[in-house]
Amino acid sequence: MIPEQLAGKRIAITGSTGFVGTALVERLLRSAPGCDLVLLVRPSRRHSASERVRREIFKNNAFDRLKRELEAVGTETFDAMVARRVHAIGGDVSTDGLGLNTDDQAVFASCDIVIHSAAAVAFDSPLDSAIEINLLGPSRVAQTLQALGVRPHLVAVSTCYVAGNRRGSAPEQLVSAGPFDLGLDWRKEVAAGRRLRSDTETASRDPHRLRQFRVEAHKELGAAGAPALAGKTESLRERWVSDELVEAGRARAASVGWPDAYAFTKALGEQALTEVKGDVPVSIVRPSIIESALAEPFPGWIRGFRMAEPVIISYARGLLKQFPGVPEGTIDVIPVDLVVAAIIAVAAVGPEHAPPITQVASGGVNPMKYGLLVERVRDFFTAHPLYDPEGQPIVVPEWQFPARGKVQLQLKRAKAVAERTERVLQALPLRGKQATWAAKLEEYKHDINRAYEYVQLYGLYTECEAIYQVDHLLSVWDTLDAADQAAFNFDPRSVHWPTYVSEIHLPSVVQHSRAKITPGRNRNDRSDRLRRNVLSPDRHVAAFDLENTLISSNVVESYSWLATRRLNVPERIRYVLRTLAEAPGLSSMDRKDRGDFLRYFYRRYEGASVTQIDEDSKELLTQLIVTKSFPAGIRRVREHRALGHRTILITGALDFVVAGLKPLFDEIVAAEMTIRPDGTYSGELSKVPPTGETRAQVLAEYCVAEGLSIEQSIAYADSTSDLPLLEAVGFPVVVNPETRLAAVARNRGWLVEHWSKESGARRPLLPIGELLSDRERKKVFS
Repeated sequence: MIPEQLAGKRIAITGSTGFVGTALVERLLRSAPGCDLVLLVRPSRRHSASERVRREIFKNNAFDRLKRELEAVGTETFDAMVARRVHAIGGDVSTDGLGLNTDDQAVFASCDIVIHSAAAVAFDSPLDSAIEINLLGPSRVAQTLQALGVRPHLVAVSTCYVAGNRRGSAPEQLVSAGPFDLGLDWRKEVAAGRRLRSDTETASRDPHRLRQFRVEAHKELGAAGAPALAGKTESLRERWVSDELVEAGRARAASVGWPDAYAFTKALGEQALTEVKGDVPVSIVRPSIIESALAEPFPGWIRGFRMAEPVIISYARGLLKQFPGVPEGTIDVIPVDLVVAAIIAVAAVGPEHAPPITQVASGGVNPMKYGLLVERVRDFFTAHPLYDPEGQPIVVPEWQFPARGKVQLQLKRAKAVAERTERVLQALPLRGKQATWAAKLEEYKHDINRAYEYVQLYGLYTECEAIYQVDHLLSVWDTLDAADQAAFNFDPRSVHWPTYVSEIHLPSVVQHSRAKITPGRNRNDRSDRLRRNVLSPDRHVAAFDLENTLISSNVVESYSWLATRRLNVPERIRYVLRTLAEAPGLSSMDRKDRGDFLRYFYRRYEGASVTQIDEDSKELLTQLIVTKSFPAGIRRVREHRALGHRTILITGALDFVVAGLKPLFDEIVAAEMTIRPDGTYSGELSKVPPTGETRAQVLAEYCVAEGLSIEQSIAYADSTSDLPLLEAVGFPVVVNPETRLAAVARNRGWLVEHWSKESGARRPLLPIGELLSDRERKKVFS
């Protein structure tokens, strides 16, 4: 029996944090209680291998059943059992020697069985990454075992799709042994892939291309400041490199008959492993498309979205109205628990009795037709529709089966329309709730891109006409006794596809998608939760921007109010017309660089009397600042103070404009001008204005000086120029956002507040000071 065959064995597993790996760990701990596990996990920057195992594996709900069973027996707790039977070691299959230290080498060398399930499973992995992990990973495991002088049974998990884009029977044999062999040299492919990474990195640093990245970054972030723009530019460069390598992988795979870089590198990985394994006994297990569990650890268990789920949910949401495929063709799906049971069985029977290659697939003995899958999906979401944000049921369309090229063309056209509309919206001075139109459009464009990627990635799989044979799998099945067959089911003939799709898989997909499944408008529970976090007593500092965050005003309006206070009517008219004519240029300068704009605009204060400005600023507070304030914003400042939070106003407005707000804040950091000996302002700033990245620096320095944590602080702002400040804190809040920031906030899941003035407030094109009598009028500006 399998449990007895594995009793006393130490089994190493790579890829244990993945879908199949997690299921393997759970099944071995629960169904083979006499074995111990060694989990080879790559440490991350923040977590050791042991911590990753604790956080990413054992917190998964796959282990709930085992925990209940142990609790019912009462002899050992789950944590105690894990501590006794599981050993985590740090390693990396993309590194020669697996990156093992001396102690971990000894642990790895003590294993009787090694199950290699680590892989870059994304179909759109960059070519060089897929080569290092999928192609070279299995060979590195075998070579490391040879170097350590041990010969455990190596069970390597591959994929049925190493057979490529063939039609008809795909037997359980090496690709290089069949008629599909193209004579490819895996070593040359490795060398070419590595050169490609180097060449692409060099090309990404071409001056012309770097300028393009810079322009694109500025379009997305506006005047966010040099560090933010530099970070975004570098991010765009890295994304370009990755996209180029992804496309190179697709092109290379297609040129030699594979659907993508994943299947291509897996095929070459089998070839390489066969060549370099030496006397290490190897068994290869090839699953087809792995989906949610049929029964173990519970029906529908799944970790993350696999291949079919994104397509299914996109269809249910009305995003995909048609998808390429052959309705009478076979979609070869296999539940994850059948795959895991087959791997365990191959490992248990040992290299002497296990076939060299075992395919775990359904198409050869229990095929599910693509048309049947589509029919079941449509029927399910007709009976159990998803709901849009307005609470209306989404009616799923009649699925069509067009050619892949036709679907791609339709999606390209939709994307082009969305991009043109986006450019128009970004050019408009939208703010607050109006700016959410652009954010929703950004999300729609993202959905189109995803749909296009699904067609590009998965279209070939739905059109695949290969039939994967499972003679070796069934031969192993026939050797099992009744108890093993009951405990370790891997017979594809046991799956009743209509029941599996409608009653197991689709309900699980919907649950994991977190899609809206009830009618009625969304209650904004998420915003409420974020708001509670912001207003927690645990927070330290609340930092506020001023313009369009706490008041509906700006530096042009405050200057206009002061400048016109002592002008007569004709002079006021001329001033208003002149300023309105300047508005487009001023707006353009502000969008390019907020600091440069402030320096330029504040020169208008040159020659202004300090005494007179101070006097008029008191009236400015009551007649402009207060009347243009957002009551909800002022209440929020007071809420923070009541909770014991420090409050700080960081604004590019001049200090005398905001002096009247001091009772609300513990600290005000504003722009300041130098004063001439004659008691007038010079029009020149005395220090760098607090804009862009300077705001983040100001807040960071304040927190350090006061012994407070910036990670426990909140920032309120409205513009992409404030991104450095928003990104610096632990709790960013976007208020009445401009178009670009609304999209950023939506993508990052930030709290968005829409605050407004009291209804009935005056809304002049340009605020002007109260008209004084001739006796009172005295020009303050030259």
